[in-house]
Amino acid sequence: MVHHSGSIQSFKQQKGMHTSISEILKEKSLKPSRRSLPCLAQSQTHPINLNHFLSVPLSPEPKPEVADLSQSISTSCSLLPPQTAEDGKDHYVEETEVSTCETRADESFLLQKPVTRAKLEARTDSLQGKNPADTSGLFFRDGKKRIDYILVYKKSSPQVEKRCTFEKNLRAEGLMLEKEPSLTNNDIMFVKVHAPWDTLCKYAEQMNIRMPFRKKCYFTDWKSKTLGSRFHLRCRQIKSWLPRNPMKLDKEALPDLEETDCYTAPFSRARMHHFTINNRETFFSNSTRSRIVHHVLQRTKYEDGKSKMGINRLLGNNTYEAAFPPHEGGYKSRHPIKTHGAQNHRHLLYERWARWGIWYKYQPLDLIRRYFGEKIGLYFAWLGWYTGMLIPAALVGVFVFLYGLFTMDSSQVSKEICEANTTIMCPMCEETCEPWTLSDSCVYAKVTYLFDNGGTVFFAIFMAIWATVFLEFWKRRRAELTYDWDLIDWEEEEEELRPQFEAKYSRVERVNPISGKPEPFQPFSDKLSRLMVSVSGIFFMISLVLTAVFAVVVFRLIAMEKFASFNWHFVKKNWQFATSGTGVCINFMIIMSLNVVYEKVAYLLTNLEHPRTESEWENSFALKMFLFQFVNLNSSTFYIAFFLGRFAGRPGKYNKLFNRWRLEECHPSGCLIDLCLQMGVIMFFKQIWNNFMELGFPLLQNWWSRRKIKKGGGGGQNVENKTQLPQWDKDWNLQPMNAHGLVDEYLEMVLQFGFTTIFVAAFPLAPLLALLNNIIEIRLDAYKFVTQWRRPMPARATDIGIWHGILEGIGVLAVITNAFVIAITSDYIPRFVYAFKYGPCVDKGHHHENECLRGYMNSSLSVFDMGDLKNSSQSRYCRYRDYRAPPWSSVPYEFTLQFWHVLAARLAFIIVFEHLVFGIKSFIAYLIPDMPKDLCDRMRREKYLMQEMMYEAELEHLQKERKKNGRRYHHEWP
Repeated sequence: MVHHSGSIQSFKQQKGMHTSISEILKEKSLKPSRRSLPCLAQSQTHPINLNHFLSVPLSPEPKPEVADLSQSISTSCSLLPPQTAEDGKDHYVEETEVSTCETRADESFLLQKPVTRAKLEARTDSLQGKNPADTSGLFFRDGKKRIDYILVYKKSSPQVEKRCTFEKNLRAEGLMLEKEPSLTNNDIMFVKVHAPWDTLCKYAEQMNIRMPFRKKCYFTDWKSKTLGSRFHLRCRQIKSWLPRNPMKLDKEALPDLEETDCYTAPFSRARMHHFTINNRETFFSNSTRSRIVHHVLQRTKYEDGKSKMGINRLLGNNTYEAAFPPHEGGYKSRHPIKTHGAQNHRHLLYERWARWGIWYKYQPLDLIRRYFGEKIGLYFAWLGWYTGMLIPAALVGVFVFLYGLFTMDSSQVSKEICEANTTIMCPMCEETCEPWTLSDSCVYAKVTYLFDNGGTVFFAIFMAIWATVFLEFWKRRRAELTYDWDLIDWEEEEEELRPQFEAKYSRVERVNPISGKPEPFQPFSDKLSRLMVSVSGIFFMISLVLTAVFAVVVFRLIAMEKFASFNWHFVKKNWQFATSGTGVCINFMIIMSLNVVYEKVAYLLTNLEHPRTESEWENSFALKMFLFQFVNLNSSTFYIAFFLGRFAGRPGKYNKLFNRWRLEECHPSGCLIDLCLQMGVIMFFKQIWNNFMELGFPLLQNWWSRRKIKKGGGGGQNVENKTQLPQWDKDWNLQPMNAHGLVDEYLEMVLQFGFTTIFVAAFPLAPLLALLNNIIEIRLDAYKFVTQWRRPMPARATDIGIWHGILEGIGVLAVITNAFVIAITSDYIPRFVYAFKYGPCVDKGHHHENECLRGYMNSSLSVFDMGDLKNSSQSRYCRYRDYRAPPWSSVPYEFTLQFWHVLAARLAFIIVFEHLVFGIKSFIAYLIPDMPKDLCDRMRREKYLMQEMMYEAELEHLQKERKKNGRRYHHEWP
């Protein structure tokens, strides 16, 4: 552990000496970290008993040498009373003992800087002057040391020795700890963690955290001088005359973001004079401090052993119940934010982001990133970008729908169906059903035309291009964010091995090519066998989905016969709607039931693979969850789109399932309305269910927790007013973030993206439903993160991870499926062939749609003689949908030439459509670079300016040192 006073003195000595950078680094190098030692002694005197030993932070007296540490360690650990591990009761939280001993120990850790302490006291007093409830729980008892992390454990936990060793090693790494009992539960104890200045500097240098050192000079600042100031002045005047964009947030509302416009560089203690350090307490942001503490927690040992380290393992074996950074106070205030300002960043996020009243505003991404970290910030940036890109798609979809609505009554196909009072259709079942007239399905035909009209092909091509533009421009947006958030040069550090991986393969080791240290190794044969078992499990679950779809198909066949022979005339007349509606509702219930099973199976299969790191585990789990839910949601949709009515047969020779139920056939106006109904019901109800589970369920859980607190159900004090609780108690009573991180959030949106693009030709209103849902989803997620969840650990990331590849795969699949939907499911190709080959306009010059489609309905229906049935005495004719020869033909009921023309046109359309759209997508992707040219120039110029600034700052610093020592002044580099 490093002594602060010693480090300050060494720093002062270095400022007065002429040394090179290597000498400065050599002199400022700290003592080697003793993290590898399992049980560290903080002082020469050992604790009298375990209670005092666990509760009181030991004062940093001079440490023994490394050679004498083993004896001290054995003595310290041997003094642990054996009965305390068994005795689950804690006796060491008396207020007097903890307050007196901890205050004395903590003061010795503080930096003895009067100016800094005065500033901190003034800042603390000003914060407490606003509202004492907001700062309660943000500092140690002395009101000066900020809480950077919270550890929670139960006093009844038997893992006392591990916790003892872990906390001692944390103090050895430079962290300060203070314990506090819960006010709501007598069995809960909180460990408050604070990182002093020297510890922050030490680990900020190790983690290569970039910190600000000079105000930014934008590329446009010097570029505008060359273009002329008059032109820019005129542009600013015109812009000032225009009304303000209502979607943008006022700059006055987010004053804390102005200081982020600075050049940054990896922090270095040797070059500390380069960085802009106005206040040591605010130099490292709260999220950065929490990330540094989390880094220490992940790498501190609790037992002697290669893998006996890290807070994750201690959470897994119930040594600790939870570990989280605290929220920055309350999110509500009695005073309006416009007059009194924001109390903290959480309050500012709630007022300017999480409230439903500002749903139309842009998101404050910089503030989100500062409070929750880059990984969560990128999620909300992607969600906001996706929602914004849905606006043009939704508008075009609405125009296509309105086109179908306004031309519905004038459609030639609908007219012919509604006026076909004498066209007798063949019965839907052979025993109890009777023939029916084609005009009975007039409403069904008109509704079908809403989604199956001339705009379908255009909209399918538009959405395929839209998906490409969305992904390509997201790459550019991501590049801008990574530049603004200083992630361009950030490389993800070598991840820790998962504890499960270490425990499983601890006997087999190999040298890590990056770190050069031995680590557990998974043999290729074992990895392959586990992967095969996992893939087999995936196929088994997919077969289970197909079985569920088959069960729904059987239900539809049974329901079709029952509704077609129903006694109620209304149901009998609209048997198509009744069959499709009930089938979709049952399919939705099966989907939601299987989703619960899929999550557990995906979790089991991913753990069976034993991924090496947490990111590998998350990617594997995300891919399985996507495959399971994608197949679960879309399997029935694929059946309706491509298999419904394709194998039904013909009257007199129907194909039957199990020789009992006749296969379902398409309506004379097409199968597209069934597909549209399937998508609309599932998309609407699934979004409602997801929103309830995301917000309603945490609200109910938090309400129940508050109810228990008021009644004193946790064994603690009866707290009537929630504002009396300190911040750590409030956060403990919130819900933790999902164990899978952002997997569930991304999964919901990616599945929605699939619904929006894959079958969009059948449902042009899908982008509109997605847009409305996402407007709610952004504020719902914001409200959940700010008010209902504990603050997650601020993590860094440069992209959305595996989800980008999944989105690109969905974009490719969307082109293929839309081509097949238009060619096979829609009636666009049969109408096109009839109009240009068999209609009345073939020999004429003009091609008006309604005139050219006259007689299409009669051409698409074949004739069947009901007298051919064995049990039928009727000799009248009925019609059915197919292209077959009439019964009086020389080859009765054989396919006609028109059938083969339509089939050839369908295949040709699929090939032409796919090649055309893929060509356009590739051309657009080639035209749009992944990074804007202006951003590239700015990055190159700022890199050049940063090198110049570093050179000038170092030269100026060394020249000042020479002047101070009375040496001759030279302008050249020393």
